[in-house]
Amino acid sequence: MPVHAAQDQPSAWVSRFAGLIRPGLVLDLACGGGRHARLLASLGHTVLAVDRNQAALDLLRADGIDTLCFDLEHEQATSHADWPFSPQRFAGIVITNYLHRPLFDAILESLAPGGVLIFETFAAGNAEFGKPSNPSFLLQAGELLAVAQQQSGMRVLAFEDGYVASPRPAMVQRLCAIHTGAAVSAPQLLLG
Repeated sequence: MPVHAAQDQPSAWVSRFAGLIRPGLVLDLACGGGRHARLLASLGHTVLAVDRNQAALDLLRADGIDTLCFDLEHEQATSHADWPFSPQRFAGIVITNYLHRPLFDAILESLAPGGVLIFETFAAGNAEFGKPSNPSFLLQAGELLAVAQQQSGMRVLAFEDGYVASPRPAMVQRLCAIHTGAAVSAPQLLLG
């Protein structure tokens, strides 16, 4: 299968854990072309797909998926206070190939009790394989795990940190965690 075709398919990590998400509203954050929004909708979820690319969102809307055009990094969403979804609580949040650390707190606090976070993005060492190569867009070793473990309401179900060959060679981190219903506290982890 050509790399571009494989990248249009849902991530194996997201597909593996999507079935854990209980019925309810699911957020596909920085959804890109919508491969995960479509998967989640096919599982019966109401999906809110968010991205800054209006053309991609128009295609998702044509498929019956709710969309929001929003630049998470430049339209005042640079901190927890500017999070556009408060006080919304989601049954699941899916994030792939995207990293904006200032939103970690808001993302975790937006999970409903029993809500599932599925996160997969690039990690340190990815520069060897191509883009992204800027350290600002690469997770440090164990970073996602540390963020989730420092939350008083999060239980990590699965975590991976390392090399993947498909859909293209890359260094990634993957996390699946569930909000246990306890209060989620802000992380104390400060990474440079």
